[in-house]
Amino acid sequence: MKRICFNVSWVLLLLLFSCKAKQKENQLNPTEAKRIVSVSKQLTEMMYALGKGKDIVACDLTSSYPDSAKLLPKVGYHRLLSTEGIISMRPDIVIYSQNIGPATVIPQLQQVGVRCKEFFESNTLDSAKLLLSALGNYFGVSTVADSLIHQLQQQMQIIYAVQKQCVDTPSVMVIQFGQANNVYFVMSGRNGPVDAMIKMAMARPATYLAKGASQLSAEAIAAANPDIIIVTDFGFDKLGGIEGVKRLPGVALTNAARYNKIYRFNEHDIVYFGPRSAINILSLMKIFHPNIHATLP
Repeated sequence: MKRICFNVSWVLLLLLFSCKAKQKENQLNPTEAKRIVSVSKQLTEMMYALGKGKDIVACDLTSSYPDSAKLLPKVGYHRLLSTEGIISMRPDIVIYSQNIGPATVIPQLQQVGVRCKEFFESNTLDSAKLLLSALGNYFGVSTVADSLIHQLQQQMQIIYAVQKQCVDTPSVMVIQFGQANNVYFVMSGRNGPVDAMIKMAMARPATYLAKGASQLSAEAIAAANPDIIIVTDFGFDKLGGIEGVKRLPGVALTNAARYNKIYRFNEHDIVYFGPRSAINILSLMKIFHPNIHATLP
């Protein structure tokens, strides 16, 4: 009986929302959207930076920056989103990037009249600038976007100057803890944003030869033998700090463990590029090169 009631409620919700959404679908200008659901962490951060955070009514679980985003209602993990949860927020628009799931969620939302807008990912510094510009143009805050891009460019000029002070390139491994499935995996050595930031911070990604990203290989970690290990915040805290990290398979055999060069770093600061990337790169640089003393405007 409960299942029947749930299904009836769900159908009624869809019908109600569909009627209202279709009435305004062709009327609402994105610049007037006051109920935005963001299901990609980099989009959430950028929207707040653009001054549009006040219009976000819900986001995905990985949207953890700024702190205000943590207080918003959640509509699921970005790869396991809840269609019902999104619809219940009565969004004017849902913004997302390619790496969301399940594959049915966007078609289902569009079927009932929810406006959905896809944006590309910010996996490089240049794509982050383009994404800021695209969001600014779409939501009518292009002047703010231009200012953020200019500031980022100025800060990166300082980063490039500081790079010349670095005399060595330690090997770095980044370990992430998946919040959705409680699995650890190595993020570095995969030619993504993490590796790019490591290189900009004047270090080199440790070579991790194990296949896949679903589990840690003790042998592969020992063979990589990183000088420094970065563990993203959720996993570092869950493990109880450095000593807990050392108990991960193979970690105790590395130079990083031997010399206690294991550090906590916020996940949202290293897995994509955005308006704070210069600040985040400098933070990494100070870990990799403790003698560096620099600040950004």
